[in-house]
Amino acid sequence: MKWFVCTTLIILLWALPVAGAAKAGGQPLLPFSVSTANPVESEFQRLMALDDAAQEEIDKWIKDNGAFKKQGAGLSEAVLSLKIEQRLAPVKQAYEAFLQRHPKHARAQLACGSFLNDLGEEAEARKRWEKALELDPSNPAAFNNLANSYGQTGPVAKAFELYTKAIELNPRQAIYYHNLGSVIVLHRKEAAAHYRISEQQVLRNALELYRLGQRFDPGNFQLATDLAQVYYGLEPAEPEAAIAAWTQALSLARDSLEREGVHLHLARAKAAAGRLSEARLHLNSVTNATLTAVKTRLTRELVDKALPPPTRDEDRRKTLPAVPK
Repeated sequence: MKWFVCTTLIILLWALPVAGAAKAGGQPLLPFSVSTANPVESEFQRLMALDDAAQEEIDKWIKDNGAFKKQGAGLSEAVLSLKIEQRLAPVKQAYEAFLQRHPKHARAQLACGSFLNDLGEEAEARKRWEKALELDPSNPAAFNNLANSYGQTGPVAKAFELYTKAIELNPRQAIYYHNLGSVIVLHRKEAAAHYRISEQQVLRNALELYRLGQRFDPGNFQLATDLAQVYYGLEPAEPEAAIAAWTQALSLARDSLEREGVHLHLARAKAAAGRLSEARLHLNSVTNATLTAVKTRLTRELVDKALPPPTRDEDRRKTLPAVPK
């Protein structure tokens, strides 16, 4: 089984089902005890419970191990990876056994694909998702998951088409708008060619997709930040609109690190708008050591903006305050 020895990558991979890869069609799973009238459905719900329990336990291991490492203890990445691999082995076997007995179970094919994708087995995951789509062409989650796959490996035009189909099938699912917006921003040249529009129009289309997503998931911090990031690429610049977008993102931040990260963006946006005093206040709000390098760079940029524009390097040096001896 392919696995990732880097704990950071493990954390990211296990976050993917939440971010965009639907496990079983994007529909709530009922407790398996209520589906005993259908033995196959009952067995499928037990499989989902097994998968969920493993994921929950692994998430706890990773979190606890991170805390232990800060105290100078904890498992090595290799040992933790092996422990995770061993924990997931029976889940993988359960998927294989279920699908051997019920190969036409579309939601199980979809869920198995997401499980394999989390393990880094992308090619096998795509096969499962393609099978799920073949069995149930009306399932938008299958289109979304396949679009995620094509968005990473290409051809990216296929991802555009698949995300669009997912939206057509379920126009109230925010993640589909979010994913399509993100992939056209990331591949704006290909999107411009595909849709026969300019790259600037691609970015404005992404803004509209993000806004549509916000209608159905207004509290999504990542969606709000992705929307605000688009303003960095717009020409001409729209600093006030960018400030409004980052202010909204700030209101949705879930912890101090996210809040301070947004303060850095607000400092940059307000500096671009000429609101230097406000920009400095945002920079002063940043105390997290992991953000020091960016804070320092932006502080220097603020100093540059506050100085009169020099004509030569020598003239610029003359405008700098003297260093006390």
